[in-house]
Amino acid sequence: MRLIIVSGLSGSGKSVALATLEDFGFNCIDNLPVALLESFGQHIAESADGPMHAVGIDARNRPAELARFPAILESLEGIGLAAEIVFLDADDDTLLKRFSETRRRHPLSGPDVPLAEAIRGERELLMPLQERADLTVDTTHTTLHELRDMVRDRLTETRQGLSIQLESFGYKHGTPTDADFVFDSRCLPNPHWEPELRPLTGQDEPVAEYLGASPTVDRYANSLTAFLEDWLPVFETENRIYLTVAVGCTGGQHRSVYLIERLAAHLRSRQCAVNIRHRELP
Repeated sequence: MRLIIVSGLSGSGKSVALATLEDFGFNCIDNLPVALLESFGQHIAESADGPMHAVGIDARNRPAELARFPAILESLEGIGLAAEIVFLDADDDTLLKRFSETRRRHPLSGPDVPLAEAIRGERELLMPLQERADLTVDTTHTTLHELRDMVRDRLTETRQGLSIQLESFGYKHGTPTDADFVFDSRCLPNPHWEPELRPLTGQDEPVAEYLGASPTVDRYANSLTAFLEDWLPVFETENRIYLTVAVGCTGGQHRSVYLIERLAAHLRSRQCAVNIRHRELP
């Protein structure tokens, strides 16, 4: 039996996430009142009504009901139903732009509540859910297709143990807010200053050869691998379900991409469940 609770800011992609889960066989309910979550959990725990369920819970609930969410979650755990909580987020500017483009009304906005204020209020309202999230996804730089792929790869696959996402990014485009660990590789030799390597990425063999020949890069990669090998078992013993590790360089094209690819190859050789995302690559 599996129950995924999908929540997050309006405009962050909750509907896309639920639709994707439904496509992969989940029984999905959007905008479930929090007051009904406990009885729904008891129902699916006691019945054989399909093994996979997902519910959407968001700011359309009353504040008093959302405040009860942690207590209801503990009740579900008491009957042996450990719900997975996925929280989708995006920065305020992106949410404002999305609402402007789609001309949708924010559920908390009104004649006396401008959109920016409604978004701030929604963040505060959903804090009890965000604080308990097993997986937080920042969709600021994510397209609809990328979000569908992420949901498919991380939530619908049958897996055992920790689900690890490795992500490269460029600091000049902002640090990912949904990463559990962020590592800075800007101290390493930069292929950008080699004219023949500048148009390539860390996935291309000439760049991999250039970086792989550097003792500094090799030391950094080995240190990163050793750190994760030491601590991944600890996260697994704490019943963590998801872990996101991000490596950044200046532009997110060369060093971070190379390191993520190298780290993924190593972890997969250890039979770890790994997904890769290169945020700045097409």
